[in-house]
Amino acid sequence: MLIRDAELASGRFDVRIRGARIAEIGRGLVASDAEATLDARAGALLPGLHDHHIHLQALAAKLASLDCGPSAVPDFNALTQALRRALPARGWIRGTGYFESVAGPLNRDAIDAMRADIPVRIQHRSGAMWFLNSRAIKALDLDSSSESGLERDTAGRVTGRIFRADDWLRERWPSTGPPDLAPVGRLLSRLGVTQVTDCTPTNGEAEWALLRSAQERGALPQRVEMMGRLDTSAPGTSALQLAAHKIMLDEPALPPFETLCERIARAHAAGRPVAFHTVTRVEAHFALAALESAGASAGDRLEHASVAPPELLRAVAHLGVAIVTQPHFIRERGDDYLAEVEARDQPHLYRLQSWLTAGVSLRGGTDAPFGVADPWRAMRAAVQRRTNRGIVLGPDERLSPESALALFLPDRIRQRAGALERRPPLLVGDPADLCLLGVGWQAARQRLTARHVAATWREGRLLYSRELEEESREEASPNGSRTSVPE
Repeated sequence: MLIRDAELASGRFDVRIRGARIAEIGRGLVASDAEATLDARAGALLPGLHDHHIHLQALAAKLASLDCGPSAVPDFNALTQALRRALPARGWIRGTGYFESVAGPLNRDAIDAMRADIPVRIQHRSGAMWFLNSRAIKALDLDSSSESGLERDTAGRVTGRIFRADDWLRERWPSTGPPDLAPVGRLLSRLGVTQVTDCTPTNGEAEWALLRSAQERGALPQRVEMMGRLDTSAPGTSALQLAAHKIMLDEPALPPFETLCERIARAHAAGRPVAFHTVTRVEAHFALAALESAGASAGDRLEHASVAPPELLRAVAHLGVAIVTQPHFIRERGDDYLAEVEARDQPHLYRLQSWLTAGVSLRGGTDAPFGVADPWRAMRAAVQRRTNRGIVLGPDERLSPESALALFLPDRIRQRAGALERRPPLLVGDPADLCLLGVGWQAARQRLTARHVAATWREGRLLYSRELEEESREEASPNGSRTSVPE
């Protein structure tokens, strides 16, 4: 393919794709008879985006579930109506994204008051907790279970609140078969995403096989780096690579320190870096202390590092550990943080500029489905730092649009941006993993939005074209109406 008149970092050029790579960049390139052409109309041509922290199967499940988050159901009445309208799948209703601002702390009795006739399970937006009604508890025979994650009241009755027990629950849920990843692949393509890092800690060889099958069928066209368990061993491909060993830390139940150090050493000996889930200052310091003792290795990272006081900045920089952050949580959850997080920690929430100033390698992820799966929204939040109510949280942590974009670029491309204050160049020989915007960068940087994405390629294959999609919709619609891309 020949892409004509695309705006690159250094000006407007034609870009030739041959096979899986950029073969030529120049002005006035002539298309061959066998070469398809696309007029970029001076739109910005960017590297394909990399979501550095996502959960693919959970996102697939959410796309097929009832949205119980504050943006969809703001209060008890709205949640009640949504549950009563919901149609069960295989006899169950599955909800996701719940937060206490909707209807307070949920338990079996609260959900029974909303929907009691069929089993209901609702996941907290943190992913750490499930809420079940009485029908669901009976269906899973939880009253007779001794699983440690089950909460019971003072009388010993199961409350319907289940903590950090996904593996145990997965064996008991009604079987729905492997999730359909095709909707995820289509969504990511429309957002300009050509690569992801799946950070699910329970990933193993079964998940590897599922991802590889989805890629081979074309259902998931993105490159995938898969984190997960340490006992996973699988030959990588150009599209699927084994990534860091994911370690979940939970402040109320931290593992013995020596045990954690031994786990880090085993991962490093197997050629795997480690990635720590850290959302509190205690969890982050515990992880860094273990890395200091066991020895940090290239590729080690902290996921979230939600609260980062100054001493944590220094410790991370000293060890050379990378940070993977989610700037859109300031937008999505900032008002809750202002109400619930200690005042001393609020200036340290989801830092951005401070990490860069400290010389720390900083990447961005959406944490979808526990955050909105839109890197453009995350970029916009990194620039604005505004909560939903419009309060600026951490103004000194704001990034320029170029720095925000760099959070979501592949490592090999991001490193070309130097101080991250300029767009990285595309070069001949680069993989043809590309994202074309429908406007130039000067317009795009004013409002970073997925609506600007006009086309996406991976390895030269066109994954998404807004023009073709709109033509298809017009042909399918009797009145020629178009459906806009959501913000």
